[in-house]
Amino acid sequence: MKPLALFGGTFDPVHLGHLSVAWEAAELLDAEVRLLPASIPPHRQPPIASAAQRVAILRAALQGQSRLSLDTRELDRAGPSFTVDTLTGLRAEQGARPLVLLIGADAFSNLASWDRWRELFEVAHIGVLSRPGVSSILPPELEEAVTGRRVTTADALRDQPAGRVIELAVTPLEISATRIRELLAAGRDPRYLLPCGVFDDPALLAPYRQ
Repeated sequence: MKPLALFGGTFDPVHLGHLSVAWEAAELLDAEVRLLPASIPPHRQPPIASAAQRVAILRAALQGQSRLSLDTRELDRAGPSFTVDTLTGLRAEQGARPLVLLIGADAFSNLASWDRWRELFEVAHIGVLSRPGVSSILPPELEEAVTGRRVTTADALRDQPAGRVIELAVTPLEISATRIRELLAAGRDPRYLLPCGVFDDPALLAPYRQ
């Protein structure tokens, strides 16, 4: 069964760095990838753009392709966006379909600080987005938790719905949403950092120009 992979973030705004690694993960896993914009991220400042504004930008960014799609369930739910709650809901919907949580290597190193983090392995596989040839050292508690879970091929994720960890070597683009917001606030157009579709309607990026 083709896996369903989930890639979350504030996407404030979504940029080519987000889309590039999500697309590569879709290819490496031969999976559908859904982008999950967070409502109230527990570990960072609230987004500048509203939920509706970020969704509008995402819809414009995802036009014309089939591998990546949008899932707004975290925006439709009240309260903080805890990943374990999102994945538990998806597991109930998807049955035995393999689910893969896509997270960057730095975020994975801090997984033990997440809410009910051990439960994540019960509802999903974890795909760690890393730079080719670069490995990170995990804290002992997390290293112990992933011992015996690591696999090296995407096929190994297909025969069970959750519980494994795979490293996905992707090509990260050094693009910062913070820098994009700074450029927009200064009245500049960050072309080639954002998907071209978001420039078609000036209202899409207006929240960052004020």
